[in-house]
Amino acid sequence: MYEVTIRKSFSAAHILKEIGGKCEELHGHNFIVEVTVAGPSLNGEDLLIDFRVLKGWTNEVLEGLDHKYLNEIESFKGMNPSSEQVARYIHGRLAEKVASLGLSLDRVTVWESENARVSYRP
Repeated sequence: MYEVTIRKSFSAAHILKEIGGKCEELHGHNFIVEVTVAGPSLNGEDLLIDFRVLKGWTNEVLEGLDHKYLNEIESFKGMNPSSEQVARYIHGRLAEKVASLGLSLDRVTVWESENARVSYRP
């Protein structure tokens, strides 16, 4: 099994309600996002997936989150836009594109600080 991982970043603000502490106040993060694609074999160019393709797809998704107030994004209405929910959101936007190449979107990892991360796998 091969894995390819790319790393991108975006900045956004959010409020996490009813969890207690400072996170219930408006605050922001410089999020780091890792997207990992997996598959059993390489394509005709001896690649699992071209890094440029995966980065481009990821950039398209992150553009909708960058410098935004996450609580106001329609996909996060009625929930806390936690790092867990952000990872699931990104996965949901990328999985079909990756599958169109016969590959699997193995996981999306979102770092909200240098020592705190979450990963989402369906």
